[in-house]
Amino acid sequence: MAGGKSIIPKELLHQLLDEEKLKYCFECGVCTASCPMAELVPSHYNPRTLLQKIFLDSEGALRDEAIWLCAWCYRCHKKCPQRLKLPEIFLSIRKLAAERGYVDGLKSAYEVIGREVPLPTVCTWVCFHPERAEVDRRMTQGYLQAQVKRTKASAKRKEYRGKVAVVGSGPAGLTAALELAKKGYNVTIFESYSHAGGMLRKGIPEHRLPKAVLDSDLRRLTELGVEIKTHTAIGKDLALADLFKRGYKAVFVSVGAHRSRKLGIAGEDLEGVMHALDFLGRVNTGEKVPLGKRVLVIGGGNVATDAARTALRLGTQEVLILYRRSRDEMPANPREVKETESEGVTIQFLVAPKRIVGKDGHVTNLECVRMSLGEPDETGRTSPMPIEGSEFQIEADTVILAVGEAPDLSILPKEVETNETNTVAVNPITMETSLPGVFAGGDCVLGPATVIEAIAAGKRAATHIDEYLRAEGLKAENVVVQERKPK
Repeated sequence: MAGGKSIIPKELLHQLLDEEKLKYCFECGVCTASCPMAELVPSHYNPRTLLQKIFLDSEGALRDEAIWLCAWCYRCHKKCPQRLKLPEIFLSIRKLAAERGYVDGLKSAYEVIGREVPLPTVCTWVCFHPERAEVDRRMTQGYLQAQVKRTKASAKRKEYRGKVAVVGSGPAGLTAALELAKKGYNVTIFESYSHAGGMLRKGIPEHRLPKAVLDSDLRRLTELGVEIKTHTAIGKDLALADLFKRGYKAVFVSVGAHRSRKLGIAGEDLEGVMHALDFLGRVNTGEKVPLGKRVLVIGGGNVATDAARTALRLGTQEVLILYRRSRDEMPANPREVKETESEGVTIQFLVAPKRIVGKDGHVTNLECVRMSLGEPDETGRTSPMPIEGSEFQIEADTVILAVGEAPDLSILPKEVETNETNTVAVNPITMETSLPGVFAGGDCVLGPATVIEAIAAGKRAATHIDEYLRAEGLKAENVVVQERKPK
């Protein structure tokens, strides 16, 4: 304790020990090993040592920049053997620090973010969430923008080292492009859509990520010389092999997970039934999407909560999320779930769709069945089992399906190996695929994940693409030397 006495109020201390189960932590380090922020800024953030500091030096913890560097991905919680909710613990300390007026740590944290985290403005909106500690976002944006300006002023392209292609412009692709450009490579991003951003533009609603914020971070790439070619679909307009023929020495594949999964039940083709990513994409492009008075969202992930909150903002009177497991198994970010409910969305747990009912070609009802939880399945979550005779119907004007997303890997040649989960198989350290010179990262490797996880993957890939190309350059130099030796 600082000076032998904690300055954390007793009621907060008891809450952290009991409600958040902090007393059960045995410092295994899994939280740090699984944390993308610990990978991105290891000298500034370590969840395990921050937990120690909260109780051994509580005043120091309140002033520490680290409490503001949690990116709310909840990987620590998902991996923790004791299921501790570290983001919630750190939020409690953030709130206390804000109440006490400890702003130096906050300012320092956003200087770190502006200097070392790719897409820093985007990440402030969708990852770091200072407003959850009741901190004015405008203040943190001021700290951040000042650092971004300093970083841009000092950023200079190094000597030309060759050409690298990036396929897809989501957070992983943008990060890899930015990092490689800073290392001196000529980088071209190939994007099939009309605008860059990938899932940041297509899948995240305006209320969570204003497009002007995304565009401000994109300008950093073009200022470094990164070329973005939109309306160019690899696999359709160009083959992956064509990129090497055009002089690109390496390719980073980051096509995301944009293909929506189907339920496989009757009525999916009725008018008024839509996939969540299609719905969010239409809204994000400014299209008016008629929804009616009651919207049902099927699924329990972040896309489901985004779709539900967006439906509310479009004026729908009632929005329900239906999820087949319990709250504890819900894969969506727990904080996003709380905010979704606080806005007026109702979540019904242990409910699964059985068939979609319609009249004159349009959805009218959703027939559901109640579920019970059985033994854990291969994911470690309990298996939902239908309760016989528990069928019931809910009236609906629109049904939005958010039951998972998968990558479209049709662009890849057969030499690139894939996993049983329909993701790209890569070396987990170097991110290289089974095809030399082709690397991959982001959701097409991880499956649907968070923005900060994709950014960490993109930065790691850029490091190893650089190492790969340096090694290839040395090989080429050795070949030339050998050929020049007199016989």
